[in-house]
Amino acid sequence: MPALSVVSDPTLQAGTPATGAQLWFLDTRVTIRVPASAGPDGLSVLDHQAPHADSPPLHVHHTEDECFIVLEGNFRFHIADREHHATPGDVILVPRDVPHTYRVESPAGARWLTITTHGDFERFVRASGRPPDRAGLPDPAAPPTPQALEHLAAAALRHGIELVGPPLR
Repeated sequence: MPALSVVSDPTLQAGTPATGAQLWFLDTRVTIRVPASAGPDGLSVLDHQAPHADSPPLHVHHTEDECFIVLEGNFRFHIADREHHATPGDVILVPRDVPHTYRVESPAGARWLTITTHGDFERFVRASGRPPDRAGLPDPAAPPTPQALEHLAAAALRHGIELVGPPLR
């Protein structure tokens, strides 16, 4: 019988400071709550914090579904050809191979969990992120250059993710 792993983290409650491996990824702060390496199915739980108007490029995960659990803030999701609004407590499941993005609509920013399997998204975050040099979010980035977008797109592809369009505005 496989060993049982119990992950107990009281900081998952909204508004509580995060603990765990942290990275600045694009304009967000990501805390890896459960690494894909913790279990045989590669389940990964990432805790994200982002500023108002944060929106990644429209993208597709080719190897894993992505589940979003909104902890704080308001979102506008674009999934396939539909718009969805999400608030704290809402859960959004995006199946693999479905184009999607989101935009943080709340002025104070937002916080959410993403849950994936196989570890590709987590590996992409680790490969493209950087250790934070202070508390809080990274300074807002200037719009990415075409070279920076090419680098991000290439890194995404190495992890089963394809950038297929612009962020939401």
